[in-house]
Amino acid sequence: MEGKMDSSRSAAEIADLLGAWPRGGGPLYRRLADTLRELIDQGTLTPGERLPSERALAAALRISRTTVVSAYDSLRSTGILDSRQGSGTRISSRVAPVRSDGWTASGNGNPMYRNLFQREEGLISTACLSTPALPGVEEAIREVVAEDLPALMAEGSYHPSGLPALRQAIADHYGGRGLPTTPDQIVVTNGAHQAVNLVSQLYLRKGSPVVVEDPGFAGCLDLMGDRGARFVPVPLDDQGIDGTGVRRAVAEHAPHLIYTMPSYHNPTGTMMSVARRRELGELSARHGVPVLEDSAYTGMRVADEPPPLAAFAPRGAEVITVESLSKIGWAGLRVGWLRAPAEMALRLSRRKVLADLAGPLLDQAVTVRLLGRYDELSRQRSDMLREALDHMEELLREALPSWEWKRPDGGAALWVRLPGVDARAYVQVALCHDVDLVPGAIMSAHTDGRHSECFRLPFAYERATQEELVWRLARAWRELDRYGPVAEEPVRLVV
Repeated sequence: MEGKMDSSRSAAEIADLLGAWPRGGGPLYRRLADTLRELIDQGTLTPGERLPSERALAAALRISRTTVVSAYDSLRSTGILDSRQGSGTRISSRVAPVRSDGWTASGNGNPMYRNLFQREEGLISTACLSTPALPGVEEAIREVVAEDLPALMAEGSYHPSGLPALRQAIADHYGGRGLPTTPDQIVVTNGAHQAVNLVSQLYLRKGSPVVVEDPGFAGCLDLMGDRGARFVPVPLDDQGIDGTGVRRAVAEHAPHLIYTMPSYHNPTGTMMSVARRRELGELSARHGVPVLEDSAYTGMRVADEPPPLAAFAPRGAEVITVESLSKIGWAGLRVGWLRAPAEMALRLSRRKVLADLAGPLLDQAVTVRLLGRYDELSRQRSDMLREALDHMEELLREALPSWEWKRPDGGAALWVRLPGVDARAYVQVALCHDVDLVPGAIMSAHTDGRHSECFRLPFAYERATQEELVWRLARAWRELDRYGPVAEEPVRLVV
């Protein structure tokens, strides 16, 4: 997101990047030093970047200042950090010398994805949603192997835009939902994430204004931020992104793109109304602003879900719709797609070729069969998640009655509001109870700490995991309440 490549970051931002750093053996200061070193080695923290003061980082992590002092001292002794009077503590240029043109390696520091690389035994991570395979996925795989494999093995070339049978199946899928579509409007991708990335590459450059929802999905905000996007956040209401706010943003900033998640919004689970979808479509046609409609975040669904936003867009509107089966069928099926005007689909296909030439044909053949069972898969997943949501709400009301949330229209997570508490402070305490949470400030394009009292809480777990999760959260909440909120420096120590 904008501002993430500055020469210094706040203590709260560093705390977010550190993730589940207290886990493991050995002295606490050593674990902190090792995790900071990992962030430096991977390029997330760069040479010359200033670190927070010992006092500020200790307050953000809710640990003793002595622990941070010892960690910094350890890194100074090995030449990783430099400290000078008046300029604070910085990452040494000796770690990775800066080239004459100023270039340094930089890594993606999104804390949501940190635990994809570090699977900690015993840690309950809520950073990524859990989507185990439905029985229909295995059935489709077996059918493809038994019936479709000879034809697939005979394929002698790549299909950069996707397997023709899958493009036709996706077009038919949209046609059945009230959005007439032809196969040349479809590009098959390796998951919806790649689709959003391709759209970002095509439309955005450094300084491109992008209208986004606030809060929004941090993963896609990072993709656009990596292109140099300048975000124009617009708040949500019960119908989706605020229409007045979007019109004002278009008039004042002439955005290169509007990014929205109408079905279902991540992290709030809001379903955008038909009237709001029509309004955005007409806005796109009137002002020539492309709209990226991200419909990848699905799960628990409403019975009367409206057609995609693109179905309400008048002729001339440029709407790109992104979707996948990962949140309905199986997270391990990395097949997504985008629907766009045919000429834009061709341009996006060319970028797809540069990325990976083409996607795997076997996975796409499985997806063809799954699309034929889309309604049944959707019903099964919705039933499972509705039961999980009911149980999670029951557990939370009993164990944490002061917490606030609005039951989502759909999706697979709650957007929880903590009464009078900074979620980042609670996140640090929860880590000590083996729970990894995503604070609300990460889910915002604003840099002023908005949604600091909120965090995203997925509920798509088995009952035993739900009960253990809520038990740990309740223990962490009692501990935070006992020691009081974090001020400039904590009064009592958690660890």
